[in-house]
Amino acid sequence: MKNIKWSIILINLILLMGYFNYSVGKKEALLSDGQLILLKLAPVDPRSLMQGDYMRLRYEISSNIRIDSISKRGYCVVKLDSIGVARKIRLQSGNSPKMADEFLIEYTAGKWNINIGAESFFFEEGKATKYDKAKYGGVRVDDKGNSILVGLYNEQMKKIE
Repeated sequence: MKNIKWSIILINLILLMGYFNYSVGKKEALLSDGQLILLKLAPVDPRSLMQGDYMRLRYEISSNIRIDSISKRGYCVVKLDSIGVARKIRLQSGNSPKMADEFLIEYTAGKWNINIGAESFFFEEGKATKYDKAKYGGVRVDDKGNSILVGLYNEQMKKIE
């Protein structure tokens, strides 16, 4: 009986590690192959006493949306403007229709706005002034609407290092 318990624990551990490695692999592929798009930031407070220095991000594409009129999960369809900044075209519940020059960003609807999963940017303590001038969030997206925040960008669209 004792061997069966340990076998079950070992199998569960192997499955958990397999899923974890698969998730990391998907994020690594998104970082290397995803399309970089810049999202205009809306201002928020860059400090948290409990978590240290971080910036809570809000994006312009998630403003002026009536939460009660959209689905809880869906896709924000964006298109890059002439300077390379993403502009919201529409919200939709499925991943189609999508034109060739449009990008999908998966969202979940919160109580007050939509979240794209990249709403916090943590940085080294004492470096808050460096990120005060951030105007854009750099997000890599794939064709399925998955996104990952890769950095903050200044007004000249240069990554803040």
